[in-house]
Amino acid sequence: MARARAEAALAVEHGDVPIGAVLLSASGEVVAVAHNERELTGDPTAHAEVLALRRGAEASGSSRLDGHTLVVTLEPCTMCAGALVLARIERVVIGAWDPKAGAVSSLFDVVRDPRLNHRVQVVGGIDADECGAQLRKFFEAHR
Repeated sequence: MARARAEAALAVEHGDVPIGAVLLSASGEVVAVAHNERELTGDPTAHAEVLALRRGAEASGSSRLDGHTLVVTLEPCTMCAGALVLARIERVVIGAWDPKAGAVSSLFDVVRDPRLNHRVQVVGGIDADECGAQLRKFFEAHR
């Protein structure tokens, strides 16, 4: 999670919300890292999770990331949770929960919906205070 928080800090440099993601292989090796780039690129889908999945798929040569773990500083939104299912991610490790838009447990539970063809294991609340503080600091500075 420390690596994801460090990646999140890079987003602030270009005005993006500090969310970072690290994609790990089944053996625990870092496959891809990303941070939010919505403001930087003008792309509404440039969330840290989606970018990490894209980079991981490119590196592996496959859209299926079976056995991989995504570590992310904030609970994924609906779009990102859907991408985790489509990429067949094995596990998502979450820092802070997002009661307003979280789609892994807080508002929805897209990744464990039994109606879908794949379910993602969820580990949450890892370094939640630190991840939450990083986000609060950003939003306090932008109010």
